[in-house]
Amino acid sequence: MQYFPPALEKLVEQFARLPGIGTKSAQRLAFYVLNLPEGEAQEFADAIMDAKHTVTLCPVCRNLTQGDGPCAICSSYKRDQSTVCVVADPKDVVAMERSGEYNGAYHVLHGVISPMNHVGPDDLEIQPLVNRVAGGSVQEIIMATNPDTEGETTAMYLSRLLKPFGCKITRLAYGIPVGSHLEYADDATLVRALEGRREM
Repeated sequence: MQYFPPALEKLVEQFARLPGIGTKSAQRLAFYVLNLPEGEAQEFADAIMDAKHTVTLCPVCRNLTQGDGPCAICSSYKRDQSTVCVVADPKDVVAMERSGEYNGAYHVLHGVISPMNHVGPDDLEIQPLVNRVAGGSVQEIIMATNPDTEGETTAMYLSRLLKPFGCKITRLAYGIPVGSHLEYADDATLVRALEGRREM
């Protein structure tokens, strides 16, 4: 049985397609949008379409940008373009930038190798990275994919692929999060923390 008019049902269905949005949340969002003044609803719709039409991939790092040229990070003379941090998604760039410590460049893969989800190397933005490293200006590649199975698989694959170019390949250290207690750390985290220890 249909509880809402077809147009509202369709709006709920569209919101429910968003990641992390269940049916009840989708209904709340649909009612919220429906109650917006027409001008604000139009602004909302225009913002979606504007982003869809103008947001593109940076030709250098494959991060999200606007227009055809390089993104702000790739075009900045203040960034160390000889160090490239490889991440899975654009949101990982935001996380790295939040730290305020990294001053190099990035490369966004737009996913990780995941045979279970039918995602192979050809489905990722790997070739632009290979071309970039082959150019000879990259001295260090930092693998910053997540420390799960797919992230590790992707990092290992890229490491083997890029080794012949002679650049230094590093991996983000893993370990005990700041502010936590040793008694709550799992065995794998403790092993990684010991392996990644450094001199004080």
